[in-house]
Amino acid sequence: MGVLSEKERIKILSDVIEIQSINDNELEVAQYLQKLFSSYDIKADIVQLDDSDTRANLVAEIGEGKPVLGVSGHMDVVTTGDVSNWNYEPFKLTEDDQGRLHGRGSADMKSGLVALALSLIEIKQSSTLKKGTIRFMATAGEEITSSGAAKLYDEGYMNDVDALLIAEPSQDGIVYTHKGTMDIEVISKGKSAHSSMPELGYNAINPLTDFIHYINAEYSKVDTSSELLGTPTMNSTVIQGGDQVNSIPEYASSLFNMRTIPEFDNKRFIELFEKIKNKVEQESNASLAINPYVNREPVHTTGENSFLKLSKQYGDDYFNRDLELTASTATTDASFLMKGKDDAFPFVMYGPGETGQAHQVDEYVYKDVYLTFIDLYTNLLTDYLNQES
Repeated sequence: MGVLSEKERIKILSDVIEIQSINDNELEVAQYLQKLFSSYDIKADIVQLDDSDTRANLVAEIGEGKPVLGVSGHMDVVTTGDVSNWNYEPFKLTEDDQGRLHGRGSADMKSGLVALALSLIEIKQSSTLKKGTIRFMATAGEEITSSGAAKLYDEGYMNDVDALLIAEPSQDGIVYTHKGTMDIEVISKGKSAHSSMPELGYNAINPLTDFIHYINAEYSKVDTSSELLGTPTMNSTVIQGGDQVNSIPEYASSLFNMRTIPEFDNKRFIELFEKIKNKVEQESNASLAINPYVNREPVHTTGENSFLKLSKQYGDDYFNRDLELTASTATTDASFLMKGKDDAFPFVMYGPGETGQAHQVDEYVYKDVYLTFIDLYTNLLTDYLNQES
């Protein structure tokens, strides 16, 4: 055990879990961590998101000079859903008789975020970092659009970073490549009229249903796949139109969710949507609009780097297992943080929590796993930088 006792390590995680940062309110988490860092002489800056009083990132650094190792985790969590389905209070860290710590965000991903933060404190206090810089980046908005990561990228926080670790829940395998995500809204505009005189209006639902039919038919021909990530996916998940049964609807919309791979990436989906839009408009009087409101690219690296190998070595040693080097169908902030990096860039996603616990009722992380990751990160981050030439 290092500077912080087990009791202190659990208390800090408990404090962060209690902050209800459901798709918002990350500023309170950032302020808590900033105060914690300050008590150990680590400077941390709050990076406010534009036009928001409650949303912010936090950036802290220890060490100096090159290389720069970025470590990151997000501060937001998803909604609890129906609280009556929970056996534990969602925003109170509760240990059960199997050593599991329950609470919203315990796995996804406040345990990983806090473990990284505490590893910086341990490294700072031990003075074991001989060269290089560790840049801690806590982000806002990962669960929706990765707005916090986009802000950090735009402001240049990744420009000099030489390797990146994201502590998303992935304790059973070390991830080095993952799918991208797209959400696209398709809007159809018509003209309202009384249903007894439909010729005076234009039904917005009809071209939208044509669009859905055509794009499903076209997408069914796609046979592109990735050896690691499998196939891309596309689904129409929400449809809305009309507001009264005896009125011709002037507006209809559908939301589509895509999971993308490098071989069929976000740009390819936009091209597909535009192609079908043009087809429908040419066949009718339709007026369609395509709005990609979430656009996170897939992350692809070769995995051929010393950081990944060292991460596996430490994971294997600390947990006495042979960890798989793998891919993930989920998407992380790396989609923005790694923009412009080539596939040789060292990227690792590895953190406490089982992937399947994300967004679940009675979400949990094992206490011993959380505590072990603090020590693992403390030694991994230090050794990687000290060994780099």
